[in-house]
Amino acid sequence: MSPTTRNWGPWISLFLLAPLLIGGPFVAYQHHYTLPKPLSALVNPKTKLPQISEERILAVARYLSEEIGYRTVGTFEHSIADDWMVQAAEQVKQNCERIVAKTGRKLQCEVWRQEGSGNHRFDMMGKRLYKTYVNLSNIVVRISDGTTEGKKHAVLVNAHLDSTLPSPGAADDAISVGVMLDCMRVLVDTPKWTPKHAIIFLFNNAEESLQDGSHLFSTQHPIASTVRAVVNLEAAGTTGRELLFQATSGEMIEAYSHVPRPYGTIFANDIFSSGIILSDTDFRQFEQYLNVTGLDMAIVGNSYLYHMRKDVVENIEAGVAQHMGENTLALLRHLSSDKSPLPSLTEGYTKPTTVFFAHLGTSFFIYSFKTAKIMYSALLAISLVFVRLTFVRPAGATTTFWQEQKKGSIAVIAGMVGTVLVPNLIAVTMKSVLNKPMSWFTSPLAPLGLYGPASLLGALLSQYLVGEVHERSVFTALLLIQSVIAVAVQLLNVGSAALFFLLALPIFVALFLNPLFTGTNRRISLFTYAVGQLLPIVTGTMLILGVADVFVPLAGRIGSDAPADHIVATLVSVLGAQTVPLVLPFAHRFGHKALKKGVILMTIATTAAIAVYSMRLPFDQMHQKRLFVLHMENVTTQEHHLHIAAADGAPGFELLVNDIVQNFGTTDAAPAPVVMDDYNGDWDSLYPFSAFLTPYKVPLAVNPDYFSPWTADAPSGFKLTAVDHESSLLPGTRNMTITVTHPGLIWTVIAFDAHVLQWSLDDNPPNEHARHHVKEASFYGSNKYTLDLVIKVPEGQNDEGLLVNFVGLQEKGMWPAKRDVKAQGGEAMRLFENLDAWLDKRTGGTVDALLMGCVGGVERV
Repeated sequence: MSPTTRNWGPWISLFLLAPLLIGGPFVAYQHHYTLPKPLSALVNPKTKLPQISEERILAVARYLSEEIGYRTVGTFEHSIADDWMVQAAEQVKQNCERIVAKTGRKLQCEVWRQEGSGNHRFDMMGKRLYKTYVNLSNIVVRISDGTTEGKKHAVLVNAHLDSTLPSPGAADDAISVGVMLDCMRVLVDTPKWTPKHAIIFLFNNAEESLQDGSHLFSTQHPIASTVRAVVNLEAAGTTGRELLFQATSGEMIEAYSHVPRPYGTIFANDIFSSGIILSDTDFRQFEQYLNVTGLDMAIVGNSYLYHMRKDVVENIEAGVAQHMGENTLALLRHLSSDKSPLPSLTEGYTKPTTVFFAHLGTSFFIYSFKTAKIMYSALLAISLVFVRLTFVRPAGATTTFWQEQKKGSIAVIAGMVGTVLVPNLIAVTMKSVLNKPMSWFTSPLAPLGLYGPASLLGALLSQYLVGEVHERSVFTALLLIQSVIAVAVQLLNVGSAALFFLLALPIFVALFLNPLFTGTNRRISLFTYAVGQLLPIVTGTMLILGVADVFVPLAGRIGSDAPADHIVATLVSVLGAQTVPLVLPFAHRFGHKALKKGVILMTIATTAAIAVYSMRLPFDQMHQKRLFVLHMENVTTQEHHLHIAAADGAPGFELLVNDIVQNFGTTDAAPAPVVMDDYNGDWDSLYPFSAFLTPYKVPLAVNPDYFSPWTADAPSGFKLTAVDHESSLLPGTRNMTITVTHPGLIWTVIAFDAHVLQWSLDDNPPNEHARHHVKEASFYGSNKYTLDLVIKVPEGQNDEGLLVNFVGLQEKGMWPAKRDVKAQGGEAMRLFENLDAWLDKRTGGTVDALLMGCVGGVERV
């Protein structure tokens, strides 16, 4: 009996297809998670040439994140990292000069420590936001051949030295700093290497404060105008290959094809550029102010630790630094060579029109949108002709070709709907009926166990309800629908249409070869299924793994009101359908009775999955809940409050807040959640991310003998003052300078309502009465900034002044970052030490709390 025979039942058929159904995902899984062997030696023992050393890169990351520690902009540790970086850059320069003196190579290394102040608008999450910064710094190294011509066109490679509030930042972004330092070492130490075009290494020291460092370089550094392209190195996780998630020109995508281990797709590029992922990098500043193209690459695996305390070197997977280092080095070698596209990139940024994707091995495919439209349209046309010419009326049927295609199309569309609908019904059940949302959170692949069976159930149930349809009709309808979608999406200039093309093409090939397996077009061979399913199952699995790595951890910080369960269920079902598209024709292979048994079996499997996942907890010690805690001292009312918030919809938060209140508050029960909007000034330090939070406000007892060091009349108080200017004053306006003095406080924010006519932030204030948020970031020891503005004074309010909310973070009031100087942190640090220990015991280490001492109030100026 041959595989062309229809007498085999579903179980034997599945058994024969098992090598493909198991082997395909296994190969994709191995490829996705395989990293290079980490190297320790600085020199290759065989070639005697310098090589990337993971050990050296991680030593840099360890020193920055563990020896120096939390390098939040404005802190003492931030300034220590700045000093260290200057010394490291000078060592590179000295080594370079020593080599030049010894060998006479055409090589020059220049070092700058840039310092400056500025302002920029930073819209985020649909909110208009303004940044002002004072005396922030960058460390810049340029390696060139020393000639004017060699410095004319440069590639900029960027990493940020600072870390964010709750994290020591070993991966984000100390590992990238280490990669850049090691790339400089390898390039300079490589005999006879001389760059045709300059490489600028930017160690920017203020990314987490909303990209102030990259703005400073782009707008004020004297060599910024020579930059033609950017390679930005980032991290949002600690494991796996770094992902090329943003590429903005065909030339730079072609340059990326020269790396030894490419990992990037147009799909990731389209998702990021769509704004679905509410994140951003320094790439934004370079594109906006330098008008350049480039590549944005980031480590994204295990992003559960992104901006968390556990972003330390011990949690960085072996091989991660080696992978990023070798890819970055290859890029820089190519971009600085005589084959570099840099001289052709003088026109600046234009919207990319290139499809690209990495696949198995080191394969990397690139073609233009124009080529894509031709290929996809050709496949659609050929498929239409082929399906029509090879049509054979099913045995005993009287239907025409178009009637059969209509029936097949209805089955395919019903399958698509059912595949998505049933998992979302399961999501409703888990969240609203069983009160077990996010039970899949502790592993990127866990959602497959819950929503995978439900997706198959939806596919099979939809086919059962559609009724009997000829197997080949569903097969051909699937080919035509995928081809139509590929053409339609590509005509919209969305490069992700490639995914549908990659599914349609093997289905066409399989149908074309089918007569060789069966001798007729009337039957479908199992070999046909194998041929048609091979590429989709490998491609789809790789896509699922990449998407799961990013989106599953992300679901833990998108807000309690966000439909996290439905987002994940939809992703699993949609990508799963693209991974095994031939489930739909296969469902009709054995008749309606066998299909009914399949529906019953998958119903049992789905029910079992619900039972298992309803017993799972959403968090554990390595996949923690994020808790945001503020100790707020209001210098206007002299009240102290504990503000507690979460950014997820997992159950149990209200109970946790209630326990905190009973142990640390002054009331017996937790108050109701407070409104989170643009006027909740207590959370302005995290604005606009604060929109994701569900906050509670708990009153705290204040010692009667407590004297606040932060009041305006204290020697080191938080002060807002205003000076009016009479010059050029128009009727009905007020011209003034607001001065904010904030010794011992960082990341200060002022917020006010006004119709601003002019100000020093930019030349285009909104032409309306609106709420304005101005966020500050300054170098350690810089404690004052000013804002010049002319506002329209509403009638009847000439003498009332401008009401300004103000808030700032205590530089020594952040736990655990300032654990070593906790005695200087006052009331906030005493509370945080006890609260943190209590939280760890109460939750078993499943909560990571951001604990910040804040000072705020309201002043009319």
